[in-house]
Amino acid sequence: MTVLLFAKHDNKKLNDATRKALTAAKSMGGAVHVLVAGAGCRSVAEAAAKLDGVEKVLLADAPHYEHRLAEPLSALIVVLAGPYSHIVSAATTTGKNVMPRVAATLDVMQISEIIKVISADTFERPIYAGNAIQTVQSADAKKVITVRTASFQATADGSATAAIEDAAAVADPGKSTFKGEEVAKSDRPELAGARIVVSGGRGMGSGENFTKYIEPVADKLGAAMGASRAAVDAGFVPNDYQVGQTGKVVAPELYVAVGISGAIQHLAGMKDSKVIVAINKDADAPIFQVADYGLVGDLFQIMPELKAELDKAS
Repeated sequence: MTVLLFAKHDNKKLNDATRKALTAAKSMGGAVHVLVAGAGCRSVAEAAAKLDGVEKVLLADAPHYEHRLAEPLSALIVVLAGPYSHIVSAATTTGKNVMPRVAATLDVMQISEIIKVISADTFERPIYAGNAIQTVQSADAKKVITVRTASFQATADGSATAAIEDAAAVADPGKSTFKGEEVAKSDRPELAGARIVVSGGRGMGSGENFTKYIEPVADKLGAAMGASRAAVDAGFVPNDYQVGQTGKVVAPELYVAVGISGAIQHLAGMKDSKVIVAINKDADAPIFQVADYGLVGDLFQIMPELKAELDKAS
């Protein structure tokens, strides 16, 4: 039994989500091979080869893998799938785009966003916005799985380096083409992997208030910024800030929810945080049911006071 782990990266650096998905992959038993597909990405393959528990790295380097389009990547994985009992990916945007195509082509079901590996064929995954946990046992010869990385610790580098083997590129199906991208750059940590997250909701009132009240505290804490779906839908902040069932799932050491009522959709994306602090003027807001610490009051008064206290402490 051998597991093929599809690596998440940007052609230069291995994404931390791959380290967390590897932890899940190793729990399935057997050897783990990592597939790095991209363009000019040998440095990523070298980083993957250093990970603890990786037996071999497959490197598929070709121009049509550069922008991580789902069709060429899924075609590659299907061709390589033969000797593997499990095909695993982190449940990132790329993983969610590629793996359903792999499962459909192989005519097996996909097991989505697992949070626990019970055995090689049995897994736990959240359903109903995380309000219930489903145990899934699959009889498929090949298991196609995505991993909710917030539920697993990252695998560290090991003492040995795995072999890197070139994998022949598969012809581009030509069903999609890359036109361009707009990448938001920030000095803050990436939201999905941040140790501290400060999020704002509809109660912030405007994007300007995010800048005025959330950013100074986030900068002081070295935190990533997040938002509820309501704040994103209102246009206060970009979509990549969204935390929740239809956004990013996070589990930081500290999550500060500011002006967020705590709708089920949002709670599904952050309730596994180690410590949750809620700031809301409504004492009956559902967010207080999952919060470890709650402040009932006007966020426009509390946030400047919090910033002042952080300044004193530094």
